Amino acid sequence: MASVIRVTKEFPFEMAHVLWNYDGPCRNVHGHSYRLFVTLSGVPVDEPGNPRDGMVIDFTDLKHIVKKEIVNVFDHAVVVSRKFDKEKTEMFTKMFGNTILVDYQPTCENLITDFAIRIGRHLPPGVKLYSLKLYETATSFAEWHAADNK
Repeated sequence: MASVIRVTKEFPFEMAHVLWNYDGPCRNVHGHSYRLFVTLSGVPVDEPGNPRDGMVIDFTDLKHIVKKEIVNVFDHAVVVSRKFDKEKTEMFTKMFGNTILVDYQPTCENLITDFAIRIGRHLPPGVKLYSLKLYETATSFAEWHAADNK
């Protein structure tokens, strides 16, 4: 009998952002210690002799996908909306070096949506992105669920 199983792996990274046109303190460049929880679902491989027998996905394979698509891109970067004028984005790049320009306001909610797209397109057949949870602080997070985004 095949059961659908969910597996989750956590990925910590450091990132700064600044919110364009925001009326609170996050309008200033500031950083967070993010924690991304990636949950996948699928039926474990049932093939004796297969090195992945009993696994939905090898955690090493998941780590490779998330590191390549998220951690290696966003870790120790400053994320800025393209809505900032060119002068400011050039200033951010000069001041901070690794500056990523995105087509959205880099809130926790928008980041997690971007991350879902980036991760989802690299999953092996039969493995689905079930949910993401992105902690921006120890007490604040955003969640993305596949069931809500069909």
